[in-house]
Amino acid sequence: MRQNLSVLIPSFNEARTIGHIVADLVRKGFVVYVVDDGSSDDTAKIASQEGAVVVKHRKNMGKGASLREGFRHIVKKGFDAVIIMDGDGQHLASDIGNFIDKMGATGADIVIGNRMLDVSSMPEERKYTNRFMSYLISLISGQRIPDSQCGYRLIKTEVLKKVRLEASNYEIESEMIIRSSRAGFKIESVPIKTIYMSEKSRINPMVDTMRFIAFVIKIIFTR
Repeated sequence: MRQNLSVLIPSFNEARTIGHIVADLVRKGFVVYVVDDGSSDDTAKIASQEGAVVVKHRKNMGKGASLREGFRHIVKKGFDAVIIMDGDGQHLASDIGNFIDKMGATGADIVIGNRMLDVSSMPEERKYTNRFMSYLISLISGQRIPDSQCGYRLIKTEVLKKVRLEASNYEIESEMIIRSSRAGFKIESVPIKTIYMSEKSRINPMVDTMRFIAFVIKIIFTR
């Protein structure tokens, strides 16, 4: 699969970290797509210099919109699968092989990273919101998803061709699980290591939890 696997990195003001992430992936032989979501810094310029294919948004449109834009380009290019990684350095490229191995061993259509086996370095509020959201998503999807909010994922493009995603923000991660499960796709998880940055997270636990609940209510009553 690796020969036809791309990497997608949705990014917003990640000039400090995006360069070494892209350079490392390119050295490993991956085709890297960076969707710059209206950054005010040099994220796009640095990513391009390091060998990424860069797609730019003129204004910030949200993580979901960035992923959907990236998916369109990757599906059009005929890749078999895509790895999604964050642009802030939290996700380690060395874990990609574990995703590929898990997909090969289980026949999964989506493999999601699982940070919950070691939460010692995870911000306290995120532990509780992740557990709550993952429990609810598992109930709705009918598949056990230990870390539904992890953005580090391997997805077959077959899923992206058949599942319509609409969310523009972080709730796209939950939407992907629910809609893919409803479409009959198999989801597995793989343990990952995560590096939590010292900068304040863009995720607001209270706001994003309320947005998540509203999204879940909406999706339960739609097909």
